[in-house]
Amino acid sequence: MVNFSGASSSDMASTSAVPSASYSLIRHFVEMGYPEYMVAKAIEENGEHDEERILDALLTYKAHNDYPSQKEPVYALSSSENENDPWDDMSDLESCLGDEEDGDLPDKEKKLLHLVDMDFHVDEASSAIDVCGPDTSITDLIDYICAARMSKRSDFPLRELPHPLPDYNEMSPGYRGCPSTFKKRKQLFNAEERVERKAGIGRRQQKESGKNHKRVWVEEDQVHIPKHMIGFGVPNEPRLMVQRKLPEAAIGPPYFYFENVACAPKGVWSTISRFLYEVEPEFVDSLHFCPAARKRGYVHNLPICDRFPLKPIPPLTIQAALPLTKKWWPSWDRRDKFTCLRTCIGSAKLTERIKEALECCNGDPPLETQKYVLYQCRKWNLVWTGKNKAAPLEPDEKEMLMGYPQNHTRGASRTERYKTLGNSFQVDTVAYHFSVLKRMFPNGITVLSLFTGIGGAEIALHRLGIPLKAVVSVEVSEVSRSIFRSWWEQTNQTGDLIELEDVQLLSVDKLQIYISSFGGFDLVVGGSPCNNLTGSNIHHRDGLNGEHSVLFFEFYRILDTVKCMMASNL
Repeated sequence: MVNFSGASSSDMASTSAVPSASYSLIRHFVEMGYPEYMVAKAIEENGEHDEERILDALLTYKAHNDYPSQKEPVYALSSSENENDPWDDMSDLESCLGDEEDGDLPDKEKKLLHLVDMDFHVDEASSAIDVCGPDTSITDLIDYICAARMSKRSDFPLRELPHPLPDYNEMSPGYRGCPSTFKKRKQLFNAEERVERKAGIGRRQQKESGKNHKRVWVEEDQVHIPKHMIGFGVPNEPRLMVQRKLPEAAIGPPYFYFENVACAPKGVWSTISRFLYEVEPEFVDSLHFCPAARKRGYVHNLPICDRFPLKPIPPLTIQAALPLTKKWWPSWDRRDKFTCLRTCIGSAKLTERIKEALECCNGDPPLETQKYVLYQCRKWNLVWTGKNKAAPLEPDEKEMLMGYPQNHTRGASRTERYKTLGNSFQVDTVAYHFSVLKRMFPNGITVLSLFTGIGGAEIALHRLGIPLKAVVSVEVSEVSRSIFRSWWEQTNQTGDLIELEDVQLLSVDKLQIYISSFGGFDLVVGGSPCNNLTGSNIHHRDGLNGEHSVLFFEFYRILDTVKCMMASNL
């Protein structure tokens, strides 16, 4: 059995044995959240020319690491027979419970990290631990949270329970930063310092610590992320708020629209809002627009009145979206929504283990087996495609759920299709926000598209019937550029498409040329990389200081430059 609970000397030796030509491939999988030594091992065993085999090997390693040995299969255990709940070991989730860096954390904080990594909100995870006790197993904590969510006593009963997190300023200096990860704080990137100086915003508040009188950075996060993310209203749950007052500095032209993951580390959304002219973020979960959750924050200066959804309305449940799976769906799997669609999928070994576990049962499986299977189904968004057969979503099914045209990503490798779709906009959600532009730009719109990806924003505008007069697209991935360019050609777009590779190379001179050519931009749209913000990346969840997510400041730099240039031309 392969065991990757930590990087031993032999693991590191395998890393150094990989030829230098493989380092770009290693980096590709490391950015997906896999440890470098694990990736090196997979490449060494499978070669570097078949990414699908490498990915399957990585998933297999992780599955072996978190699943009980075959001598004690999970479906043969009952709670009375098993002192150590098998659900307490779920390192397949990239959990910190087996993380070498967090080995010295108290058990409560390890479980808090574990639940946050499973996409539970930090407040409800902390509440469950406080109420049930730090010795409660992970499975019982999950049951408690799910029961609380379904409770009819209030919208969110857990908010009424006492569940204080450790005070940020009272933490030991080595663990200041995101309370949900307690990672060691890193120095701010020079890029952020330059942007802050240029904007005249100044450094974060400094405070004297009690004992050693060293200065520490304090992040004040005053942005409230609601439990039910409906933003300023969604089609099936309209909200009373029908207008808002934008700060004067935020008023266009141009309109701007920025997107990123909602459940980011502490201070991230306050910083994003502060840089984007103090505009209040709009937090929306895409489960109101499709059968999959996708909790995102959007900072924009678009009007919010008279929005309308795309027609036809897409199916909103799993069974409506994938009707052929309904006949195989077991009665004890009551899912009607998928969790957030990720950039990778469950392995064939995992689905085979599920099948073996279920085939050993006569009738409905025991509760322990149901819990295990449902956990894996929720985590990997598995669907039932035969008797006792759970399988990952196919790329074309993910395209449909994310609102993209059929075969939109076809032509790319299977691995790349999952990756690009997992990193993309949910089209129906974005189109709902963009719908207000239809009456404003009946003759077409000019777009500066940063971090374009596979073109979610442009597809939303196109499906709304807004002509694309010109699009300056900036996207570093060659695969994503190829997918977007193919869509542009296949839909017979008549506007101008200018493609660039790197936002960091989009200079003032180039912006001036484009503004002069097109008369300015009507919309600046983008979502910078979320690699260092997402809860599933506990090893490099460094916030806006991270290697990739620091590119948010490039979005601000470019947007502010465009605003200044267009204002001077008025």
